[in-house]
Amino acid sequence: MSNREPKNVAEIAQLFDLYGGLLTEKKRRIISLHYEEDLSLSEMAEELAVSRAAVYDSLTSAERSLYEYERVLGLLAGQKEREAAAGTIRAGLRALRDLAPAGTDGRVTALLDEMSTACERL
Repeated sequence: MSNREPKNVAEIAQLFDLYGGLLTEKKRRIISLHYEEDLSLSEMAEELAVSRAAVYDSLTSAERSLYEYERVLGLLAGQKEREAAAGTIRAGLRALRDLAPAGTDGRVTALLDEMSTACERL
């Protein structure tokens, strides 16, 4: 499962940020060495004084655990949905601001600005 394509690396990093605390210390160390310190399986085996096969098994187990946590809890999917919704809201607010005629009541633009700021905090 240890596919080091950029999309997968980014996804594992996101999953590790969300669920890393749920992994055992051993699995956290394996993920950290491979994805954060960019060590190869052989380098990790040397560092941990275990076989390359043991490192591979631990790494794939840790990755499966992260994906399983996401399948059950869905925190990353929810985060992506909130980010997409916030982007849609920001675009709508920009469009409203652009549609507001010159000389529009300052309260309207202030409200649009306030809503944009609140959207950034999502």
